[in-house]
Amino acid sequence: MSGGLVALLDDVAVIARAAAASVDDIGVGAARASAKAAGVVIDDAAVTPQYVRGLAAQRELPIIRRIALGSLRNKVLVILPAVLLLSQFLPGLLTPILMLGGTYLCYEGAEKVWARVSGHSKHSGAAEDDLPDEDTVVSGAVRTDFILSAEIMVISLNEVVDQPFASRAVILLLVAIAITVLVYGFVGLIVKMDDVGLRLAELPGKGVAKVGRGLVKAMPKLLTTLTVVGTVAMLWVGGHILLVGTDELGLSALYDAVHHVEEAAKDATGALGSVVGWSVNTLASAVLGLVVGAAVVLVLSLTLHRRKPGAGSEVAH
Repeated sequence: MSGGLVALLDDVAVIARAAAASVDDIGVGAARASAKAAGVVIDDAAVTPQYVRGLAAQRELPIIRRIALGSLRNKVLVILPAVLLLSQFLPGLLTPILMLGGTYLCYEGAEKVWARVSGHSKHSGAAEDDLPDEDTVVSGAVRTDFILSAEIMVISLNEVVDQPFASRAVILLLVAIAITVLVYGFVGLIVKMDDVGLRLAELPGKGVAKVGRGLVKAMPKLLTTLTVVGTVAMLWVGGHILLVGTDELGLSALYDAVHHVEEAAKDATGALGSVVGWSVNTLASAVLGLVVGAAVVLVLSLTLHRRKPGAGSEVAH
C-alpha cells in the first residue's frame, strides 16, 4: 500500500516537474519570439498615435481601446489559426512567406527614409479640418495593424516552430496578448502625456510646472525619435529576415559573406567581440534592407504609382 502511494507521489512529482519545465519553455519561447518581433512592435507603437492626432482629447483613449481590441481580434481569431495550420501542414511555406513580410518591412522602412530625405510625407498637406469620423479612423487603423500583426506573428512563429503544436499555440497566444497590451498601453501613455504635462504646468509650484512644460515640449521629440527608431528597426529586421531566408533556401553567398565579416570583427575586438560582431551583422542587415526596400520603392514608383490619376502630368514634367 505504502509502496503504491510512494509510486503515485513519484508520478505526481514527475508530472509536476514536466509541467514546470513546459511552462518555463513556453515563457522562454514567448520572450524569444517577442524579442525577435521588436522591430515591427516599435513601428506599430510609432505609427498608431497618428490616428488620434487632431481628435478631441476625451476621445483619444476610447479610440485607442477600440483599435487595440481590433488588433487583438486580428491576431487571435484570424492570424493565429492561419499561421498554426500553416506551420503544421505546410511548414515549407514559412520561409518564403516570412521573406515576403521582410520585403514589405524593407519597403516601409525605405519609403519612410525617402519621405524624410525628399520632404514628402504621407501626412503633409492634410487638412486638419477634414478629419474622418471615429469609425473610419478605427477601421483604417485596424486594417493597417493587420499587416503589422501578421508580420509579428509569423516572425514569432519562426522562433518557436520547433515546439510541439500545443506549445506553439500557447506561446503565440501569449505573444499576441502581451504585444497588444504593450503597444497600445504605450500608445495610450504617449497620447495622454501632453495632457498630463498641461495639467502639471497649471499647478502651483515652479518645480511641478517646469516638469509639466518639459513633458509638453518633449512629446514631439519622443514621437520623432520613435519614428526614427522604428524605421531603423524595420530595415534591420526586414534585412535580417531576407539574409537568413536566402541562406535557408540554399542561396548562402550573401549570408556567408556577412557571417565571415562578423566573425572576423568579433575575433579582432577581444572582450567587445560579441557586441561588435552583433553590430556588424545588424548594420549589414539594415543596409541590405535599405537596398531591397529602395528597389521596391523604385519599382512601385515606376509602375503602380504612375497609373494613379494625375500622375501622368507629374511624370511629364
